[in-house]
Amino acid sequence: MIRTLVADDQQVVREGFAALLGTQKDMTVVASAADGAEAVSLSAEHRPDVVLMDVRMPVMDGIEATRRIAAATDDGPRILILTTFDLDDYVYDALQAGASGFLLKDAPAEALFEAVRVIAGGEALLAPAITRRLIAEFARLRPRQVRPEALSELTPRETEILGLVAEGLSNREIAERLVLSDETVKTHVSHVLRKLGLRDRAQAVVVAYETGLVVPRA
Repeated sequence: MIRTLVADDQQVVREGFAALLGTQKDMTVVASAADGAEAVSLSAEHRPDVVLMDVRMPVMDGIEATRRIAAATDDGPRILILTTFDLDDYVYDALQAGASGFLLKDAPAEALFEAVRVIAGGEALLAPAITRRLIAEFARLRPRQVRPEALSELTPRETEILGLVAEGLSNREIAERLVLSDETVKTHVSHVLRKLGLRDRAQAVVVAYETGLVVPRA
């Protein structure tokens, strides 16, 4: 059973997401929050597997709430940012804060269910082309940081796979491109995350762009 928490300042939105999630046999909503501070508190209390987090909320916004929840414990909940097109400029900040991906609020119900399952399974929701464009755009706007020494510890194959992860490819897509097994790619990705001290693929994408390993397309 995937335990979820819904954080949104609009009651109708909270109730709507809760109702949808409640239709799935493998999901349950353990709490709902009307602002970021409440989301942080309820997350610590109920320890959900996935938090659906709005960005613009009173008292504490979703970015800061994400940062605090992600920093509280290494095995804490995965955070799925809920956004609309006019909030896209917050997506990169959310990934830096520790979110594992994002979902548009008007996405179909099946996309919501799949997103929750993907996030709960430890993957990052980064496959859609729109995500790749957004991350590339915001990486372009940020000052590029010095390449961390840890990056030099990666093998050529691990570096190659990190670049493909940053392009938004799934393990299966990477395996097909490099003619490797899915399990081999999964092992390489795990090694990359461990060597760079990263929590998940979302953070790997941020590092790949910030270090210049992947150059945003024009």
